[in-house]
Amino acid sequence: MTFHNEPNVYVNQVQLKVTELERSLTFYKEIIGLKVLSQTEESAILTADGKTPLVTIIEPDNVTPKEPRRTGLYHFALLLPSRADLAACLKHLVESGYPLQGASDHLVSEAIYLGDPDGNGIEIYADRPAEKWEWMNDSIEMGTVALDVEDLFSQWNGEKWQGLPAGTIMGHIHLHVANLHEAEQFYCEGLGFEIVTRYGGQALFISTGRYHHHIGLNTWNGLGAPAPSEKSAGLEHYTLVFPSDDERQKAVERLEKLNISVEVVKKGLHVKDPSGTQIILAV
Repeated sequence: MTFHNEPNVYVNQVQLKVTELERSLTFYKEIIGLKVLSQTEESAILTADGKTPLVTIIEPDNVTPKEPRRTGLYHFALLLPSRADLAACLKHLVESGYPLQGASDHLVSEAIYLGDPDGNGIEIYADRPAEKWEWMNDSIEMGTVALDVEDLFSQWNGEKWQGLPAGTIMGHIHLHVANLHEAEQFYCEGLGFEIVTRYGGQALFISTGRYHHHIGLNTWNGLGAPAPSEKSAGLEHYTLVFPSDDERQKAVERLEKLNISVEVVKKGLHVKDPSGTQIILAV
């Protein structure tokens, strides 16, 4: 998975606000197949390999249900090591009876979609080999067709589900934004991502290192959609990893030229995109 290490910039974890911690813990352990890395009365850090944080869930005081038609999380996407792993995961999900929201073949990948108990969107997917991706100059060919479930199930090795494999990583994040032009300026001119495909004037996929996308951006919740309130369940923040302090500092300087302020926090550097989504810039 060379698209999620140096010299690329990529998403490696998300933090979510939930309304009932224990309910969410049950979901992420039993349905998604993550493990608890550490836990307090108000939060839990979840992992696939027993050491690397992927998803943190927190139950803040006075948290309210997820507000509709806001900017923020469309879905976060867990990338599995192989197609056989995706087959095993889909079989488990079907047998669990938990409702799925979709299953698609995107040409570059195959994906399953569902939501957590608070309505936070989740994609679980496996990439096709990068050498099979089709490019037209700097634009990648992607699509959305029905997943061939029968063919995918043929990859299942017959082993009992043991949760997500240790090689699972955060593959990408997809966000609702208020204005696509402002988002493009922030993420491309500021943070240094490159556009890999556009979907009319409504969505934009961006990446580093010619991945099919590390970040998706869309205005499907409406142009000018408001940011959620601080009390709303949903995405608290996500983390972008830079290959070095130097590369991160270059991004900070580009953001400052766009009059976007970056703050120092315990976990790294903190910035908000133009739609109010909070990002930790880490190394």
